[in-house]
Amino acid sequence: MRQKRTQIRDHRAESALFFRRALVSFIGILMLVGLLLTNLYHIQVSQHEDYQTRSNDNRIKIVPVSPNRGLIYDRNGILLAENRPVYSLEITTEKVADLEDTFTRLRALMAITDENIERFRKERRRTRRFKSVPILNQLSEQQVALFSVNQHKFPGVEVKAYLKRHYPYGDALTHVLGYVAKINDRDLQRLEREEKISNYKATRDMGKLGIEKYYEDLLHGTSGYQEVEVNSRGRVIRTLKYVPPIPGKDIRLNLDIELQLYVKELLTERNQDPDTGEEIIKYKRGSVVVLDPRDSSVLAMVSSPSYDPNLFVHGISGKKYRELLNDKNRPLVNRVTLGIYPPASTVKPMIAVAALSEGVITTRTTRNDPGYWKIPNSKSRPFRDWLRWGHGKVNISKAIEESVDTFFYQVAYDLGIDRISEWMSRFGYGDYTGIDIHEESKANMPTREWKQARFRQPWYQGDTIPVGIGQGYWTATPLQIAKATTVLVNNGLVHAPHLLKDVIDSEVSVPAKFDDYPPITNVDQKYWDIAKDGMYRVLFGTRGTARRAFYGSEYKAGGKSGSAQVFGLAEDQEYNAEELEEHLRDHALFTAFAPYEKPEVVVSMVLENAGGGSSNGGPVARKIFDHMLLKPKQPEQSQPATGAKLTEVSR
Repeated sequence: MRQKRTQIRDHRAESALFFRRALVSFIGILMLVGLLLTNLYHIQVSQHEDYQTRSNDNRIKIVPVSPNRGLIYDRNGILLAENRPVYSLEITTEKVADLEDTFTRLRALMAITDENIERFRKERRRTRRFKSVPILNQLSEQQVALFSVNQHKFPGVEVKAYLKRHYPYGDALTHVLGYVAKINDRDLQRLEREEKISNYKATRDMGKLGIEKYYEDLLHGTSGYQEVEVNSRGRVIRTLKYVPPIPGKDIRLNLDIELQLYVKELLTERNQDPDTGEEIIKYKRGSVVVLDPRDSSVLAMVSSPSYDPNLFVHGISGKKYRELLNDKNRPLVNRVTLGIYPPASTVKPMIAVAALSEGVITTRTTRNDPGYWKIPNSKSRPFRDWLRWGHGKVNISKAIEESVDTFFYQVAYDLGIDRISEWMSRFGYGDYTGIDIHEESKANMPTREWKQARFRQPWYQGDTIPVGIGQGYWTATPLQIAKATTVLVNNGLVHAPHLLKDVIDSEVSVPAKFDDYPPITNVDQKYWDIAKDGMYRVLFGTRGTARRAFYGSEYKAGGKSGSAQVFGLAEDQEYNAEELEEHLRDHALFTAFAPYEKPEVVVSMVLENAGGGSSNGGPVARKIFDHMLLKPKQPEQSQPATGAKLTEVSR
């Protein structure tokens, strides 16, 4: 019997299963394609602008362009700070295959030092690979020519030209102009706080001291920019748009460079070496400031010794900076505004105005000077006069003329420290003068509160007495002494000393505005006249302390000398300059104005460790007055050589 065969495959079932699977797959593919198309539509259409912007950000870069820094002129249009083209050797690391080999070959050609390479490595770490980094700055013409003929051997290395600040008068104006130098991390933090960082994206240098720092916003200008198309590695392919930068403003100062150089020469000693015949130059330690009392404009401001600011523009070496920092003569300090000294007897005319106004003395007050003064009903040691045997019968005019210490000891005792501090603060002591540079000290006008806070001690009567002759706890800067002298000359009107004269601008004119200070009021005119008459007697009186310096003068003037003690003397000790080391000798102070009837010039100075103010400061003041008042006056130029209009700026 034949068996029935069993069918293994069900073709219909398989066909149906395949159809179902194909259908599911097709539906899945349709869904995925639909999702892809939806997403593609979302990207290409809905978010087109967003992705277009991102694409442009990757393709188009904004490159800032630094502005040219404004120039600085003196009052007669003579250039004091300029921009000079300089050349630097720079390496673009992206284009260099072997950096160490390049260093080795450059050493042999350009005399590159380890310090140059170390500075390059530091700068390279914060610079993009496609940007060049300087390895050698301030190339000479010979170095530029030498590298140019060998440039084909150094792919990725090139010479680039920049405009760099240059100060043609070197150390003569350092403490006035300051200098520009490379922007450091601290500068960047400050610019970010002040929200100015965007204006410095392309700038390498900025003002660090003096006028350069104070008027940085004026001098720097406004950065421009260019839109450039770059490839995937960041290299520029083409420029799409260019917006030029706005150059910084040129400014003109009240300074007279010819006078500045003359005063600087007065603080310079030139001798000849007897063996070699070479000139030996020695700079006296001290400072001189010359003001026009009619508006307190600064005509000259010399601090000696000084240093060359051009060293800092190109990056001073560590060795050279340590030499300046450790120099015992302190050339880095602007002695005019930062030098702190006892004002000594230069303050006696101001003390006289205070005493007369407060009724402590009258125009008829006379006192006998035996050469010393003691606090009444006290067993304290006597306060001595500079003249051991005394000046005899003294009134206020004679006290100023002969600088009688004992007279002012009594005045200080009667006034008291509270009234002295209040009055002298009105003359500008113990506060900033308002000059337009940041480097300035308040010095110290002592008060009861100051001593309690400083030494945790009460104020004693004995503390007041030396304050009456500008000693004790009282300190001042030469500029404060000059300002106080102008206040006296102007019968109580107070102006801030200022260096800026105007801004050179071809379009607008902005009047200058300087800080106003309240005048000293409620002072009888005759009291101002008595103080100034006493200063006249100092120079021309029969017993004036500085009469020898002004003997035969063709003009009338007034002045006051001072000798500031560097250390205190014991009761039985006598001062002998010849037996002391130089740094322990008295400072010579002198302040004066001329002509007497209508003052045009105020000169104040401190000559460190020079001795008596009359014998050492008086002749210097006389030479400055002679130089300014007796020489034929040249007509002042109405504008600098640029031909642009001169305008003034508010601050």
